[in-house]
Amino acid sequence: MLEAGNKAPDFTLPDKDGREVSLSDLKGKKVVLYFYPRDNTPGCSRQACAFAAAYNDFKKLDVQVIGVSKDSIASHVKFAEKYSLPFVLLSDTERKAIEAYGVWQEKKNYGKVSMGVVRTTFIIDENGNIEKVMPKVKPDTNAAEILSYLKG
Repeated sequence: MLEAGNKAPDFTLPDKDGREVSLSDLKGKKVVLYFYPRDNTPGCSRQACAFAAAYNDFKKLDVQVIGVSKDSIASHVKFAEKYSLPFVLLSDTERKAIEAYGVWQEKKNYGKVSMGVVRTTFIIDENGNIEKVMPKVKPDTNAAEILSYLKG
């Protein structure tokens, strides 16, 4: 997994509306890039709703929030509509960004071992460098922890 101080790997992925979004296009802005396992699962839904509830606070700080999973664009559309998500959701079906950021890892669930996205958040500074890495975050508190960090 990447660490604070590393250059954030650039990517170009489609958002829920099919528009291409590149990290390099956001240079000059602070970005909260969070990777999550799957749309419409209990933990991922709670995490997305927490980001949605805090969205105005992120906007006041001029911080771009981006969620990434390997779900399809169609799945993201339904997920965003169901929970009124105001931030960008990117579809990484080929796991390009997921693997570049090192969040595709072995996971154990009820004794079963499989590969999947480990819920991880990266704060990327205005110069495109990773400022902070938050691995294995808790869905309910992730957004609040980031805001607390950003506000100092």
